[in-house]
Amino acid sequence: MNSLDTHALMPVNVRPEPVMVRGEGSFLWDDNGRRYLDFVQGWAVNCLGHCPAVVQRALADQGALLINASPAFHTLPQHRLARDLTAHAGLDHAFFGTSGAEANEGAIKLARKWGKLHRGGAYEIVTTHGSFHGRTLATMSASGKPGFDTLFPPGVEGFVKVPFGDAQAVADALSDRSVGVLVEPIQGEAGVIVPPEGYLRELRALTQARGVLLIVDEVQTGMGRTGTLFACQHDGVRPDIMTLGKGLGGGVPLSALLARREVSCFAPGDQGGTFSGHPLLAAVGLQVLGALTDGDFVTQSRAAAEALHTGLVRLAARHGACDVRGRGLLMALTLPAPVAGAVVQSAMRHGLLINAPQPCVLRFMPALNVTLDEVEQMLVCLDESIGEILQG
Repeated sequence: MNSLDTHALMPVNVRPEPVMVRGEGSFLWDDNGRRYLDFVQGWAVNCLGHCPAVVQRALADQGALLINASPAFHTLPQHRLARDLTAHAGLDHAFFGTSGAEANEGAIKLARKWGKLHRGGAYEIVTTHGSFHGRTLATMSASGKPGFDTLFPPGVEGFVKVPFGDAQAVADALSDRSVGVLVEPIQGEAGVIVPPEGYLRELRALTQARGVLLIVDEVQTGMGRTGTLFACQHDGVRPDIMTLGKGLGGGVPLSALLARREVSCFAPGDQGGTFSGHPLLAAVGLQVLGALTDGDFVTQSRAAAEALHTGLVRLAARHGACDVRGRGLLMALTLPAPVAGAVVQSAMRHGLLINAPQPCVLRFMPALNVTLDEVEQMLVCLDESIGEILQG
C-alpha cells in the first residue's frame, strides 16, 4: 500500500487508503494499478463518467482562449449556458456558482429578498425532515438531516421542518411569515427516499394558492439523473426557483441557481462570487448539457436504469433485502441489517465502489452512460459482497 502523507489535510472525511490516480468512463485506477468499477462517480457528479472526451475538449479549447475574466465582464460560455439551461428548464434567469450549497444559499437569499419586496418581509422557508441542502451555515440550518441544524450554533433562523412527502404538513406549516417551500424531488442523502406520486404537483398547487415560492433542489436529481433532464419534469412541475450542481459540470465544480423572471429580484451587488460564470467551467457545462439532451443518450441511460433496477430487485429477493427504490440511475437497496458500511468495504476489496448514505442503505449513482455489461458486472460483485457480509 502507498505511504502517502495525509497529515496536512483537515480530517473532514474518512477515506480508504488507496490513492486514485486515473479515471476513464466507469472505472478508477489507484496508484498500485488496481481498477475499480465506480458506481459512486463523485456522488453523482461525473454524469458522463471519468474524463469524458467532451469535457476534455471543452477544457482544452476554452483554456486556450480564456480561462478567467472575472465575473465583472460578459463572456460567451456563461451567456450560452444560461440561454440553453433556462430554455430547457422553462425558467428565465441563471446565476452560476461552484457548488450545490452555493446555489442553495443563493436560492434562500433570493426567496428572502422576494419576501421582503412582495410578502411584507416574510422570510421563513418550509423544508423537510431528512433533507440535505449543503454545508454552509444557512443550508445546514435548512437541512433536515438529524443534528445538522445544531452542529455549529447558533444556526440560521427561519426554517420550519415538516415530514417529507406530506403535502398537508406543508400546508399546515405555511403562515404569513412564509416565503416559500424548499424541497428535493427525491431525498438522496436520507437514503434515496421517493415521495408519494403527485407530491410535487400538490406542492406546486399549494404554493401557488398560498402565494409563496416553490424552490426545487435538483443538485443531485437534476441533469438526467432520474431519466429526465430535471426530476420535477416527471410531474410536469415548473418551480419558481431551481438549483443545480453535481452533474451540471460533468466533473468540474459548477452549479446554477435558476429562477422565473418575476422572482428574479436580485439587484447588482446582492449576489456574486469570484468564480461565478467562470468561462472554463461554463464551457464544460455547455458541452455536458448538449450531451445529456441528445436523444440517443437518454435512451441508453434509461435502458441502463431499467437493468439496474431489475438486477437490484433480483438481489433483494436473494438476500432478503427490504426494499429497492429510486428513479433512473439514482437507486438504493435497503439491507435487512445495518451492515451497509461493511458491504461497501467488502465491495471495494472486490473492485467495486458503492456508497452507504444510511446504515441499512446502499446507494448507486453510476455514470449516466454506464453500459449494460458494467451494470451486470456491478450486480455480480454486489451479490458476492452482500453474501459475504450477511453470511459472515
